[in-house]
Amino acid sequence: MNWEETIQFIRKDPAYANLVEKTYFDEDLVLNIERFRKSKELEETIQLFKKYAPHGKKILDIGCGNGISSIAFALLGYQVDAVEPDASTTVGAGAIRLMKAHYQLENIKVYESFAEDISFPSNAFDIVYIRQAMHHANDLTKFIGEAGRVLKPGGILCTIRDHVVFDKEDKEWFLENHPLHKFYGGENAFSPSEYKEAMIKANLKVDLELKYFDSIINYFPKTKQQIEFIQSRKNLVNKIPNLFHFLLPQRIKKYTTQLDEKKVPGRMYSYIATKNNA
Repeated sequence: MNWEETIQFIRKDPAYANLVEKTYFDEDLVLNIERFRKSKELEETIQLFKKYAPHGKKILDIGCGNGISSIAFALLGYQVDAVEPDASTTVGAGAIRLMKAHYQLENIKVYESFAEDISFPSNAFDIVYIRQAMHHANDLTKFIGEAGRVLKPGGILCTIRDHVVFDKEDKEWFLENHPLHKFYGGENAFSPSEYKEAMIKANLKVDLELKYFDSIINYFPKTKQQIEFIQSRKNLVNKIPNLFHFLLPQRIKKYTTQLDEKKVPGRMYSYIATKNNA
């Protein structure tokens, strides 16, 4: 199967209903966008924009799939250029064009291209936004290099929810546990150092690295309340003298490992990096 066929398949299988909802892959494209517009992920992302690019108006959205982010940004008043190599109306540029027409948006343009081959002029965008796409790069250095090239000096690269692995065995574990990789074989991941080194090579300064449990941007569909509850129980456990841990071994283990990102296959990270002026 290719990616489009995979999404069409899981839409029909009740076993994947929750996954389809949480990943905004419903057949109803408007429903996907409206869910995303109300999400804590988008809310937190906009806060990052306001902090690191307060005057940013022009966004390049790379690898934007069915357009949930591109349309959401356009509806917020940003000028958006959306780049997606898949042409389909299921998970690609065709879906974005349908939604552009549905919402009657004039402030979004749609292009079909791979990130490594974008043809925009240099120093053109205030924000380059990449959601769950950087880890799919065929050439990570070129991918991020192009993102850096088209940013204005002082502009930001915002990468959201990219899979992270720490070694070969960790990557194999991630691929074995990914719910869709077995269908289309297109998943991938890099280490934090590989992501950051590619940004530095692209004349970018890494301002922020959000690890998996640092933000709801990454740990969704878990909620902030769930994470805070686990943290409170972990803090409580830490107050119990080690001498008494044998009395509650399973509970001790539960609350001391649930916030360990190494227990999460392919945990997600997000980054903010600023283009240097020189």
